[in-house]
Amino acid sequence: MALNAASHNPTGAKTGPISGDPPPPSSESMAALLGAAKDDPMGQHEGGQDGGDKDAEKKMKSQKELEKERKKAEKAKKFAEKQAKSVTGPSAPAASKNKEKKAKQEAAKEEPLPEYVEETPPGEKKILKPLDDQFHKAYIPKVVESGWYAWWEKQGFFKPEFGPDNKVKEDGYFVIPEPPPNVTGNLHMGHALPNALQDSLIRWHRISTQSVVENMLWRRQKMTRHDLGRKAFTNLIWDWKEEYHQKINSVLKRMGGSFDWTREAFTMDENLSAAVTETFVRLHEEGIIYRANRLVNWCVKLNTALSNLEVDSKELEGRTLLDVPGYDRKVEFGVITHFQYEIEGSSEKIEVATTRPETMLGDTGIAVHPNDERYKHLIGKNATHPFADRLMPIFADDYVDPEFGTGAVKITPAHDPNDFTLGQRHNLEFINILNDNGTLNHNVGEFEGMKRFDARYKVIEALKAKGLYVKWEHNAMKVPLCSKSKDVIEPIMKPQWWMRMKELADAAIKAVKDGEIVIRPETAEKSYFRWLEGVNDWCLSRQLWWGHQAPAYFVEIEGQHGDDSDNDLWITGRTEEDAEEKAKAKFPGKKFTLRRDQDVLDTWFSSGLWPFSTLGWPKKTHDFETLYPTSVLETGWDILFFWVARMIMLGIKLTGQVPFREVYCHSLVRDSEGRKMSKSLGNVVDPLDVMEGIELQALHDKLLVGNLDPKELATATKFQKTAFPDGIPECGADALRFSLVSYTTGGGDINFDIKVMHGYRRFCNKIYQATKYVLGKIDEDFVPQPTGAKTGHESLAERWILHKLTIAAKEINQALTDREFSQATSIAYQYWYTQLCDVYIENSKSLIQSGTPAEQRSAKNTLYTALEGGLTMIHPFMPFLTEELWQRLPRRPEDTTPSIVLAAYPTYSSALDDPASEEAYELLLGISKGVRSLMAEYAIKDDGHLFIQTHTPSAHATASASVPSIRSLSGKGVASLTILASRDPKPAGCVVASVSAAASVFLHVKGRVDADREIAKARAKLERATEGANRQKKILEDPGYREKVGEELQEVERRKLRDLESECREFEGSIAQFEELKLGG
Repeated sequence: MALNAASHNPTGAKTGPISGDPPPPSSESMAALLGAAKDDPMGQHEGGQDGGDKDAEKKMKSQKELEKERKKAEKAKKFAEKQAKSVTGPSAPAASKNKEKKAKQEAAKEEPLPEYVEETPPGEKKILKPLDDQFHKAYIPKVVESGWYAWWEKQGFFKPEFGPDNKVKEDGYFVIPEPPPNVTGNLHMGHALPNALQDSLIRWHRISTQSVVENMLWRRQKMTRHDLGRKAFTNLIWDWKEEYHQKINSVLKRMGGSFDWTREAFTMDENLSAAVTETFVRLHEEGIIYRANRLVNWCVKLNTALSNLEVDSKELEGRTLLDVPGYDRKVEFGVITHFQYEIEGSSEKIEVATTRPETMLGDTGIAVHPNDERYKHLIGKNATHPFADRLMPIFADDYVDPEFGTGAVKITPAHDPNDFTLGQRHNLEFINILNDNGTLNHNVGEFEGMKRFDARYKVIEALKAKGLYVKWEHNAMKVPLCSKSKDVIEPIMKPQWWMRMKELADAAIKAVKDGEIVIRPETAEKSYFRWLEGVNDWCLSRQLWWGHQAPAYFVEIEGQHGDDSDNDLWITGRTEEDAEEKAKAKFPGKKFTLRRDQDVLDTWFSSGLWPFSTLGWPKKTHDFETLYPTSVLETGWDILFFWVARMIMLGIKLTGQVPFREVYCHSLVRDSEGRKMSKSLGNVVDPLDVMEGIELQALHDKLLVGNLDPKELATATKFQKTAFPDGIPECGADALRFSLVSYTTGGGDINFDIKVMHGYRRFCNKIYQATKYVLGKIDEDFVPQPTGAKTGHESLAERWILHKLTIAAKEINQALTDREFSQATSIAYQYWYTQLCDVYIENSKSLIQSGTPAEQRSAKNTLYTALEGGLTMIHPFMPFLTEELWQRLPRRPEDTTPSIVLAAYPTYSSALDDPASEEAYELLLGISKGVRSLMAEYAIKDDGHLFIQTHTPSAHATASASVPSIRSLSGKGVASLTILASRDPKPAGCVVASVSAAASVFLHVKGRVDADREIAKARAKLERATEGANRQKKILEDPGYREKVGEELQEVERRKLRDLESECREFEGSIAQFEELKLGG
């Protein structure tokens, strides 16, 4: 079998990519992976979970320990990102740059490959080409990732398997409701993250809207939805939905999402619409949903009411000019305006202040504190409105803060939440001054028809003309903005549908406190409680045309003029006929007509039913009865209240059960400048562009066809030039998935960095080349052992890698169970990169090339087991690469598994757990590392004379029996290697590297180095080692440390101290030797 030179290296040379190493994880990350196993909080079968020793005591981690682990994982992640950047960053050494430049020049001479065309018919099993084929010599993502998904789907690998009785098998079930993406746009990296996390969990368990369309309509055709009409506009949205539906699904499939597409649902589907109707009618009948005329958050741009959760607050420190949709010039905010009202029948005036001068046109009262001596004489009198024939009572209320502003508060009950309450309490007049489109209505006299913020300036001018204007001042404030349109929100009174939340919230809080649902991380759980404990009633009505129309009918009784906000005059029905029968029963003998409410419901209302409506509810379907409650809900923390809390509340209320057993809230993906990715900002990154690569100009061109506000175009273009000066290189789906999952620590948000993702493409290449090497070493007639168990003939290196494999399996299963995703990828990365590729494969070369036939066979068996385990271990994160390579491996006898999608996930085996072999072999690794380090430090490339002095009998026995392995791992420059016992004198004329308390490495340098320089270097190293030892002693001598930390971790720290003390002794000896050399020289 012909092989790429990058994978077929001589003994001692590194296996892997020519292009350079991917970002290595920090050595500190290993400490973050330690900790005792804990019970599964879900109480259900976990794929790949080990039973362990049933009699062993389970150690529970404290919250402090878990938080410590998470912080270490965060630190490890940042280090890995830094390393990824340094691979191609400006800090690379000059030699590396020259090498890279030379490699690029060589590559430029080669003929570019033609466009790859997959020959496999869609849905058929992929045709595997030889690895010496031009497209398979090196790792090319598009080549590896093509052809597999259609076959997986056609084979039904993604569907659930039921038992003969059509019920869930004894192994249990895992159901994860895939959150419905917005169908009115392409997916971006913010969607790619949850997709990667969700599918990683799925694969592990298996084997073990309207505003967007309105904006586009205006920008493309200069038309509004009202120009089209409701029917034509909704048809347009359906067309838009179908277009993006296909795009969304293609990206999900391209990323390898192994979803059961036979159960795909859309919130506007027939059954899901029936679920919405059933919910609304049932809750209205119970009085939980009611009609009321209350203040709502009104978005002028979208012409609809919004819930509090859909409103963002922009904090201002003082006067600020902001862009507002619909205005050519910026509008002033962060200012408080003082003006006066005249007192009826008097020359006296009262001064008030406001941040919204235009609302004074709707003022109907003035409030003062009852004990404020300045205004006591005015209580009970009236102020006159300068622009309307209106008297405004002056009244007392404890709500007023006499120290704030002037101590007199103008009251606009119809346009401010606090004033609304005061208006009800004091029976004030409620005057609405705004039309739905943001212009002033007929209640404002001469200002009628003006746009609200134009009126702001006109009102100030008019106050000045009447001598009532006083001054303006800077004022720190929060401006409420629509999260979708960024328009300034106006509080307006509207008859709307509301849902009472207190009772539902209490049940949702209890479910989490009782452990029926686990919310991770802990910070998300705290936020969940905080929001639900202060929850307000939910405004359900939306003045849109796209969505579920409220199944509510106003009863217009002949001869009567009913109030639209009167809940008693509204009937709900599953059908119009049903509503008519209800109306007849409620108003017997009355003649009436029914008028259906034109409003639609908040999109989160239908989304709140998602876990059970997608399984068939309200029907008693097989799916609902066997697969509900679902297992895990994985989502972003930013929709914890929008969606998660509402699903829990509605699930408990409507089904009597929680909708899922666990909630995991992932971080948000932000751009490289830390901003949240948003289509409106133009800083979103299309996952397809990361997977397939894209030039900078093509990125710019995509901005022009999107839904980007023209004002943001220049900013977005500038961002792209800064973030992607050379465009985006092809990274592939596997590297994209792995990097996103590795980012996820349960802590802070993620700043997108393409260099990190490209670094993981090189990691994919490492796996690809390592597998090619193994395939090149096993014979065509090679048949693996029936199992991966030991034969008893394994070398020390083999026992070591099998030990590492089983420990990695144990730790990665625990990490995935604990939803420690970053730890899980770190475990897989370290196993592949630092253990399998850089150590065992290197050591196996000498065994295969010069070992006995029995040794060669054993080495190949172990290579196969280590590789097979590594591929299945990393499969949840890298489905395409692992399938491509796994399919090339020969199968074990009687193994008929058709795909790695269904292959058994690695689990812990006590028979492979061999800490003695681990200690022995890692001594050899430490020795070889010390050899390479010394030879590199002193630039000795050949004729290196080494001495290994051991300090314990076991270390001496191990080193003496492993000289060939040490030489193999130490590189080509070693001319001689001598093993010394602890009683032997230290070799003269040498520099030293302390491996541990068990051994030291000496390199003979007499005549090759400057003694004074070496003495200075050794003293500097001795100083650092001494400081480290002193710090370690302080830790161990601290009484609090000994009380709080377990014996196992204390022993780790004691071992560190012993190693540091050994280093100190070796450096002291080295200094003494060089001093002798000087005297003798």
